[in-house]
Amino acid sequence: MAEKRDYYEVLGVGKGATKDEIKKAYRKKAIEFHPDKNPGNKEAEDKFKEAAEAYEVLSNDDKRARYDRFGHAGMGGAAGGHAGGFTMEDIFSQFGDIFGGHFGGFGGFGRSSRGGGGRPRQRGADLRVKVKLTLSEIANGTEKKIKVNKYTGCPTCGGSGAEGSGGKQTCATCGGSGYVMQVVNSFFGRAQMQQVCPTCGGEGEIITHKCKACGGEGVVRDDEVITIKIPAGVAEGMQLSLSGKGNAARHGGIPGDLLVVVEEEKHPELVRDGNDIIYSLNLSIPTAILGATVEIPTIDGKVKIKIDPGTQPGKILRLRGKGLPDVNGYERGDLLVVVNVYVPKNISRDERNAIEKMASSPNFEPDPKEGGSFFEKIRGYFN
Repeated sequence: MAEKRDYYEVLGVGKGATKDEIKKAYRKKAIEFHPDKNPGNKEAEDKFKEAAEAYEVLSNDDKRARYDRFGHAGMGGAAGGHAGGFTMEDIFSQFGDIFGGHFGGFGGFGRSSRGGGGRPRQRGADLRVKVKLTLSEIANGTEKKIKVNKYTGCPTCGGSGAEGSGGKQTCATCGGSGYVMQVVNSFFGRAQMQQVCPTCGGEGEIITHKCKACGGEGVVRDDEVITIKIPAGVAEGMQLSLSGKGNAARHGGIPGDLLVVVEEEKHPELVRDGNDIIYSLNLSIPTAILGATVEIPTIDGKVKIKIDPGTQPGKILRLRGKGLPDVNGYERGDLLVVVNVYVPKNISRDERNAIEKMASSPNFEPDPKEGGSFFEKIRGYFN
């Protein structure tokens, strides 16, 4: 499967582009690669869809911010959460925002915006939920089951909103198409513009006998248990999208998406820094001087590490591969153990005497070269 191109590259704009610049760039691409101008050209159609997908993300503030932070991984597999990618129906539904009204075709070519004259369908509202994850769940990926209260299709009428099979009739205004047509002059030349029928709201039918269970809406409130698969390596604030798991739409329309926002639970001992994990190890003075084997926590449980004799405060021990995986699966972070040496505030008389004897030994005189400067330690952290 070919790797997705950067959305900014697709539209030919910079990352600092304004909404107007993005819209203008998309309009140019839509005209250039429109199927009516490139009949039978599969490459042009693919570029047409690619531009529409890029515009759908970059024209939305929330999606654009998510994309800028996480790239394609933050889009739930496809723009806007459409797991199957963009269809021609999805693309033409955008054109009301770009060109005004509903775009029908170039110069009377008569291409339907619904890929064959289908009626427009309402879309249910998206739902947003938060899921708390431990570092262990983030490291290994997990599966969560959550109960969501939302609008679902009415089981009595099957989502139609009508009572029985004879509860609807064809709209007389649009003849069942869901649209009323106009031919206007535009920068394309003469173009067909379709407007949603004001009588039936684009559904092509009028309900004459409403379903008593849902009052003619086609939806009712109900609880649904939804299984969410969380990939390894997600981060605080990342948003995953489950297509079609949001609110059901009125009268059998397209359901919205379920947007899952990741929250990280604080670990009592470990701190996340990107894909690395940081642990602060407190050593006693004798342990730092003499060395020892100590036990430390990791994401997956306790491990033992060796402390060399004469270990200096501020030293960073790196356990490679003991951090978190990258959400794209390319690499794994490290566990960074920062050494601190505990100095007691209160000591006994015997302890004081012993320390005073050690203080007179030249072996306890500070050696700047031995410990290294602060900046050298910081430089070593990033190397």
